[in-house]
Amino acid sequence: MAVYTVAQVTAHLRQKMEGDPLLADLWVVGEASNLRVSSAGHSYFTLKDEQSVLRCVMFKGQPGSELLTEGSALSAHGHITFYERGGTTDFMVDLAMPEGLGELHLELERLRLQLEEEGLFEDTRKRPLPKFPQVVGVVTSPAGAVFHDIQNVIQRRYPLVELVLSPTVVQGPSAAENIVAALEALNRDGRADVIIVARGGGSLEDLWPFNEEAVARAVHASRIPVVSAIGHETDFTIIDWVADVRAPTPSAAAELVVPDSWALRRELDDYQDRSGMAMAYLLQTNRAEVARMVRRLESGLPDGETWRRRVDDLSRIAGTAMSGRLALAKGQVESIRLQLGALDPMATLKRGFSVVQKAGSNQVVTATAQVAAGDGLTITVTDGVIPATADGGTMAKAPKTPGKKRRTAPQGAGMNRLL
Repeated sequence: MAVYTVAQVTAHLRQKMEGDPLLADLWVVGEASNLRVSSAGHSYFTLKDEQSVLRCVMFKGQPGSELLTEGSALSAHGHITFYERGGTTDFMVDLAMPEGLGELHLELERLRLQLEEEGLFEDTRKRPLPKFPQVVGVVTSPAGAVFHDIQNVIQRRYPLVELVLSPTVVQGPSAAENIVAALEALNRDGRADVIIVARGGGSLEDLWPFNEEAVARAVHASRIPVVSAIGHETDFTIIDWVADVRAPTPSAAAELVVPDSWALRRELDDYQDRSGMAMAYLLQTNRAEVARMVRRLESGLPDGETWRRRVDDLSRIAGTAMSGRLALAKGQVESIRLQLGALDPMATLKRGFSVVQKAGSNQVVTATAQVAAGDGLTITVTDGVIPATADGGTMAKAPKTPGKKRRTAPQGAGMNRLL
């Protein structure tokens, strides 16, 4: 026979209780009594009826804790657990509501509080609708009047848009699953700029598929902005809080997602009138500004006549100076030309001199000692060259004649004048 410790038994009891699906998600109706609130704000009480008592714990901040009063009739949601240290079975309450609302209302409130706590209703995650959508997706029944109403409104307001219907049943046991599939299909297709989820009015039971957690999470997961249009204006469902925009009716949703073409036309006409007036005013202002700038430019222009006279004077002065410098330069050039002409060998030859060179080497003969008898010579004169040969005679200087200087070129001299 096995023997167990107290800890083993209590652990087993807790494991069994927390593993029971019935005890993990439980609604209990009863009368609150023995209420005690700890210094930390947690509430300890019992729910009782004519036959039994159930110990309850509700931590601080749980929705409905403000309803806990001695003797109040409550519907409480939570789960059963076994507190090992105290050896007690406790009902851990996470939601309390007044008794008499009905099971669907209780479930709706529980799911709403859960999703709100998860942040699915946060305004910061809601996206703005596109101003000029090209494609509008619609999740609704193809058989009802809802899609027909949406078509009529959009055709009247903004016929440029394309409607894409993702059909689904909107009532019954399989409705939630079909609505989720229709939303996912539009997201996979990717053409829609905005999605309308719609159905007509009905009871809470009729609208219940739009309160299902799976549908709410599908709306939250949509990459495309979603407009909810469920029932009438007074009807609220879970997806109304999750959707980016809530419309009171399907027709109102159609008006929300597309602009009014007539209003756009009037707005364009107004823009045209205002832009025309603005352009006229701008043109007039610019014309006045240009005239003002022209006047300023004209007032700042120099006296043209005075400057023309100064230019003429400077031109005359410059012309006179240039003429003088040009005449001086011409005189200098002529003087240099004459000097160069005096040094021109041809001019020397024209005066009767000649150039004597030794034949073969072209060495200019400037002294008698350079020439021996029989040496070939060339004598250059103004009009050509005369070949010659030195003889063996005596080479002597020419005698001096008193009162007259005569230049005699001995035979073989470098530059000789022909006598």
